[in-house]
Amino acid sequence: MISALIGLPLFGAALLLLGGRRTNAWGHYFAVAMSSSAFVVGVTQFIALLGKPAEERHIHQHLFDWISVGSFNVPFGLHLDQLSVVFVLLITGVGSLIHVYSIGYMAHDENRRRFFGYLNLFVAAMLLLVLADNYLLLYVGWEGVGLASYLLISFYQHKPSAAVAGKKAFVVNRVGDVGLSVAIMLMFVTFKDVTFSGVSEHAQHASGQSLTLIGLALLLAACGKSAQFPLQSWLLDAMEGPTPVSALIHAATMVTAGVYLIVRAHAIFDLSETARTAVVVIGAITLLLGAFIGTAKDDIKKGLAGSTMSQIGYMILAAGLGPVGYVFAIFHLLTHGMFKAGLFLGAGSVMHGMEDDVNMRNYGALRGAMKITYITFGLGFLAIIGIPPFAGFWSKDEIIHAAFSQNLVVGLATLLGAGVTAFYMTRMMAMTFFGESRWKKGVHPHESPLVMTAPMIILAIGSVFGGLALKFLGDIELWLEPVVGVAAPKDPASNAVLIPVTLTVVLLGAGYGWLKYAKTPVPSVAPENVSLLTRAARADAYGDALNEAVFMRPGQYLTRALVWFDSRAVDGLVGGVGATVGGLSARLRRTQNGLVRSYALTMVGGAVLIALVLLLVRL
Repeated sequence: MISALIGLPLFGAALLLLGGRRTNAWGHYFAVAMSSSAFVVGVTQFIALLGKPAEERHIHQHLFDWISVGSFNVPFGLHLDQLSVVFVLLITGVGSLIHVYSIGYMAHDENRRRFFGYLNLFVAAMLLLVLADNYLLLYVGWEGVGLASYLLISFYQHKPSAAVAGKKAFVVNRVGDVGLSVAIMLMFVTFKDVTFSGVSEHAQHASGQSLTLIGLALLLAACGKSAQFPLQSWLLDAMEGPTPVSALIHAATMVTAGVYLIVRAHAIFDLSETARTAVVVIGAITLLLGAFIGTAKDDIKKGLAGSTMSQIGYMILAAGLGPVGYVFAIFHLLTHGMFKAGLFLGAGSVMHGMEDDVNMRNYGALRGAMKITYITFGLGFLAIIGIPPFAGFWSKDEIIHAAFSQNLVVGLATLLGAGVTAFYMTRMMAMTFFGESRWKKGVHPHESPLVMTAPMIILAIGSVFGGLALKFLGDIELWLEPVVGVAAPKDPASNAVLIPVTLTVVLLGAGYGWLKYAKTPVPSVAPENVSLLTRAARADAYGDALNEAVFMRPGQYLTRALVWFDSRAVDGLVGGVGATVGGLSARLRRTQNGLVRSYALTMVGGAVLIALVLLLVRL
């Protein structure tokens, strides 16, 4: 049954992408059916796991022997346990809601069938990634997600910006993928095994240096897929794809893959303090960098993209804390999947009502024209900034508490990130739904159809009750304990201090955002006379400029130098040898004139030369 989880959306993708125009009329419904069926299968497998004792909650399916070369044996096997099943439910559940939403969002697109085929392919690849029982098979799903993201981000390929964004995402992710491939090779050299169970078993006997190298390589992979510093630049440009793609990539699938990889490989990171420290540093930098970028974005989707960078940074940081934070990284990943998907779908609904305008400076006062979108987006807003009892409060506050328990500086970074998050999300909420209308002439905002608002309502319910359900009803810590270990016990005294402090910081950030963007008129054109920090945030913290200066330009110079060396030195050497041989041959051919007298004279001359040499030798 586990294979059906991958097989259903994969079959949907194959049928829609290979079936041609014959599937145009019903292809989108079929894609929804395949994704929803996978969700149903996931629920049945989740129930099956619930019926087992905690230590035996896993289902393994060996399909066939994939690679068998000497001592290198890799099975094609699937493994469902407490960690992978929560990803399965998130991917198929939220993914199916995004499929349904897309029926309305892509209703008038002539390439709708192809779009839904790519969505199914994306879901299938992500499911393979989280269900694989070894790192090499995980790598197949990892690359499948990269391919599907390229196809979806550049879906509007007639737009140069979308085509460039797709290529950028593909190239940057390949940099991270080098890390995963190197990690897998190091695992084979070190452990002679690439299965999860084999690596975990042999890690105890490996050297610290080997574990650190593997951990750093895995971190590089996570940075690429989860858009963490310094490989974050592709994520903001990825907004060129249709809005449902943004929701799928940012909430349920691609950017969560790096968090899954680090938590799944916890046996490596548990034994390497250096690798864990690197994870924490990368997470802290990214959570602040993403929040900083979000403070100055007028594009509603890019503002949410900066938010995703920041929230994934929280998860990566938590995973770097080791056993103290693994469970909270996954907890926040699950709540984030609900409220961030709702926020992106809400942004798409706003765009739908505003004739695809993404500039929030052209919004304002939409709460009256789009009541459902306003309410659902508002609930997601309260969840992401961490207002109790909404979902983000329960998960993000756990990360903040765990961070302070390990390191004061790291804890302060998470606290500052919470305040900045409250500011930029309040800015987004105020510019979109409050204040006076700044609509362009001829634009008439209207609510989206039921096929789009229904998924938004369901996700809004998750934004309200998801955290409570996971913490108390599902007891996420107890559920994940057999896979990721036991989280450290909490200090009630410090918790009693941190919760009010965090809420105070959040309210201060939200209050400042409200005063600046709801109580003060927002100009329709962004002012140019702004501070250096604002210019930096608008320019994505100069990430592209840095990549161009450090990697692209030197790469171009290196390429030109290699081309010159190849054409002048390599080709010159080869050409020179050829010309020399050709010249000598031409001259030697002149001696072959066919005259016997010439040949006889040559022989006599040779004999005289030999006689002279012998005479000189004897003397």
